[in-house]
Amino acid sequence: MPAAALTSKRVSKTVPKPVLIDLPYVPLQKKALPAGRPREWYINHNRRLKAMRLAIALLDSGVYLPDQAKNSTIRSMAEEVGIHPPSDITCHMVRALMRYSR
Repeated sequence: MPAAALTSKRVSKTVPKPVLIDLPYVPLQKKALPAGRPREWYINHNRRLKAMRLAIALLDSGVYLPDQAKNSTIRSMAEEVGIHPPSDITCHMVRALMRYSR
């Protein structure tokens, strides 16, 4: 019997065991943004990150629909979380993220 036939019989599929996470969540270390891009790119990038943080905080607090997220609601959540008050554009982005996540 060829050696390849013997090894194929011994190979068994093993199911990987789940990894238990026992450490609390730690955010990743921040990296410097890539250099050489136009200033507007950095402004939009930071605005998107802020909108994502606010959308997650609103969803965690029970605001699930974009219609429930008025500018005043978003700004009060930003104050509660410790983020600078967002502009009207950022508030619009928060509602857009909530709308398109479904």
